[in-house]
Amino acid sequence: MQLRFLLLVLCLILPGFLRAQSYDLVIKNGRVIDGTGNPWIYADVAIQNGRIVRIGTIPATDAKRTIDATGLIVAPGFIDVHAHVEGSLEAQPGAPNFIHDGVTTVITGNCGGSSANIRAYFDSLRMIGTSINVGSLIGHNTVRMKVMKMAFREPTASEQTAMEALVEQAMKDGAVGLSTGLIYTPGTYARTPEVVNLAKMASLYGGVYASHIRNEGQNVKQAVEEAIQISREARIPVEISHFKVASKPLWGKSTETVELVEAARREGLDVTVDQYPYTASSTSLESIVPSWSLADGDSAVLIRFRDPVTRAKIRAEMLETLKNNLRKNYEYAVVASYKPDTTYNGMNISQINQKLGRKDSPETEADLVMDLMERAHLKRIQMVYHTMSETDVENILRYPNTMIASDAGVARLGSGMPHPRAYGTNARVLGRYVRERKIIPLEEAVRRMTSLPAQRFKLTDRGLLRAGYAADIVLFDEKTVADRATYEQPHAYTTGISWVLVNGTPIVENGKHTGQRSGQLLMGPGYEK
Repeated sequence: MQLRFLLLVLCLILPGFLRAQSYDLVIKNGRVIDGTGNPWIYADVAIQNGRIVRIGTIPATDAKRTIDATGLIVAPGFIDVHAHVEGSLEAQPGAPNFIHDGVTTVITGNCGGSSANIRAYFDSLRMIGTSINVGSLIGHNTVRMKVMKMAFREPTASEQTAMEALVEQAMKDGAVGLSTGLIYTPGTYARTPEVVNLAKMASLYGGVYASHIRNEGQNVKQAVEEAIQISREARIPVEISHFKVASKPLWGKSTETVELVEAARREGLDVTVDQYPYTASSTSLESIVPSWSLADGDSAVLIRFRDPVTRAKIRAEMLETLKNNLRKNYEYAVVASYKPDTTYNGMNISQINQKLGRKDSPETEADLVMDLMERAHLKRIQMVYHTMSETDVENILRYPNTMIASDAGVARLGSGMPHPRAYGTNARVLGRYVRERKIIPLEEAVRRMTSLPAQRFKLTDRGLLRAGYAADIVLFDEKTVADRATYEQPHAYTTGISWVLVNGTPIVENGKHTGQRSGQLLMGPGYEK
């Protein structure tokens, strides 16, 4: 009788005992936005071994640890499809500006610039460990530099073959696709057929073509059409980077550039775009000068800058561009980081010109641009350019196939005057454009940051809150989430994001970075071990 009673007791309590603490972590009482665009639901999320294993009603007793998400949104971790973390991530593997903005995954190697050896790059990140997941494109500019240096000409047949071989190897090493920066040297020297053939190689291995298109100002429509042409001829999905209209006379024409993309999709071409939600861009000072003047290496550039006739030609082209963009001077161009003289950081070119006591004229300012470049030994000078309209930002954001991306690296807190997008891109969308301006609904904004980019770059187990998927998760307060970084005071982390998990490990707990490095390397579909 006692034995029967004992067996009965065991039958009653053993299932509960075995079930207890069967999950590493359970997030309870939150409003779950799963990343599909569907309405939020109340649900708990269970995590085991870095994966989501269950979504529903889950007793707290079933977890080794619980997070009370009462009053919070529980969403997939944000995926930033356009980042530049080479070098900066190795220096700061915790990637705090990304993590505090809810980003759990970045795609780097954009705008044609990447590590030349993708496998070695991944090996270096694997050794140090990172707080975020990382995927990488192979950059066309990087490949062209390796084969042709700064030659301003078409490649020979053997050079084209060599570039294609480098792209093929990168795809086998794990690249997710090919990127171009056709506005930057030496990419600007490449004609469309060169890029098409390289894109074909990336397509062969299941890659994506991501492009900083050839022009974002007066000739933006032609540049969009070129990207679409490359998609058509190479039979490759295309991501047009930081989609914008950066020319005053064309403000409001984003409806037409968006229609070009939509027309391509109706044709059956897989074209999408991304944007950062700001009216200013950020790139190098050299983008102001004609690209032909930067050909053939630094010594050739210095000769051109110092030769009076050639310098006058450069200056004339710069002034013509100013005129075409309805600008009287370079006050729209603000220095973000100038190592030879950090007092220039945060000043525009016109202000620096005045500070130096030079004549107040666009001609003098154009000369100053060349002087600043020469003083910096032609090293990259990071700038912020105020060239866009709020109307276009909102038009592009309304387009359903627009993703959110920062176009940033890992920012060092307090260093220079970087673009505020490095700190607040996602929070700005959630706070300003969802909560305040109601441009798109919350669930749709989350989709743009999660499942849409995961689909674009074939991250098959990320971007959704779904059983079996990686536990990349962000918890935020939709009523308070906000970007705090401004152009005047750019070094400020996002507020309102309280928890960030990467592969099931809390990287942010109650707003504080834990220092954990649970990020993974995300290989493209052509990866060969």
